Amino acid sequence: MTTPTPTLWRKSSYSGGGEGNDCVEIAELGLRIAIRDSKNPSRGTLSVPAPAFTAFVGALKEHRGRPA
Repeated sequence: MTTPTPTLWRKSSYSGGGEGNDCVEIAELGLRIAIRDSKNPSRGTLSVPAPAFTAFVGALKEHRGRPA
């Protein structure tokens, strides 16, 4: 099975560094979310089910500023 290639990548608004180079980019792939390193996008992508990604981001927001 071939994974479709995302056409619209979005960079995190929390990009680190002076030029915003230390972050990940995401793109919607139907029912999945593709994730890649913005510094080296040609190295490949990771894709996860959209609900799992939503839960992950929600947990990050909930625990922001608190120790792990």
